[in-house]
Amino acid sequence: MSLITTLVGTLLFAVLGPVVGCLLAGLDRIVSARMQGRVGPPLLQPYYDVRKLFEKERASVNSAERVYVAAALLFALIAGGVFFSGGNLLLCVFVITLSSLFFIMAAYSTRSPYAEVGAARETLQVMCYEPMVLLMAVAFFQATGSFDVAAVLDMPHPVVCTIGLVFLGVLFILTIKLRKSPFDLALSHHAHQEIVRGVTTEMSGPTLGLVEIMHWCENVLFMGWIAMFFVWGSPLSAIAVVAVVALVYFLEIWIDNNFARVKWQFMFKSAWLVALVAGGVNIALLAFL
Repeated sequence: MSLITTLVGTLLFAVLGPVVGCLLAGLDRIVSARMQGRVGPPLLQPYYDVRKLFEKERASVNSAERVYVAAALLFALIAGGVFFSGGNLLLCVFVITLSSLFFIMAAYSTRSPYAEVGAARETLQVMCYEPMVLLMAVAFFQATGSFDVAAVLDMPHPVVCTIGLVFLGVLFILTIKLRKSPFDLALSHHAHQEIVRGVTTEMSGPTLGLVEIMHWCENVLFMGWIAMFFVWGSPLSAIAVVAVVALVYFLEIWIDNNFARVKWQFMFKSAWLVALVAGGVNIALLAFL
């Protein structure tokens, strides 16, 4: 893909990504509330919350914190632009990981004990899901012959037919990447977080607003990864994509509301075991069969 295409895709994602992500966050709150027997907030409540954050006075522990958060958001937008413009999937994976690292550095820069604990746990989560994400990119190359996401449009069938085990592995680590129970060790959107707010403990106002927008963009990107497995060179793939993405997102909300948090040891062992079995076996089958 050309640089111009990637730039245009990034600009479009910067406009549309937060909008779609905001709606997904609002839908998450509504569905979670109904599962808990509550009415829940309006669909646009996440937007109202972020708008209120940007109206607050700028206050942060140091200027480095805002720079790191802004860099994390920027790289999240670039990763989304690369992916949705049909660009290199491996590059997308590296860029979104870089975004996560800047987010971690933002928490460490505050020198708060709570934020540092959250940052350490966030680092551990990156170590848990990154092997499976990298294996996803490798398996995608084996299935399509290219790292370009646009290659799925030339396929006679969805890539999930070839790398179904990898899809199951990505489905498992998706809960970690979305920071939902039982893997919300570093940052939780619920009130049961025992380390206050984890990574974002010392963040407030516009800085926290940027973090929320970054999460929205990440959610859209990760749902795009799920959709990638079910796209092929047919208009009918659009129906399959919408159905699967809706089902997967509902499943993640259901898991978030029905499972208690696990220890980090279980998260680490299970994530690496899934990567070894689901990713390793699938790649080996494609390589030797």
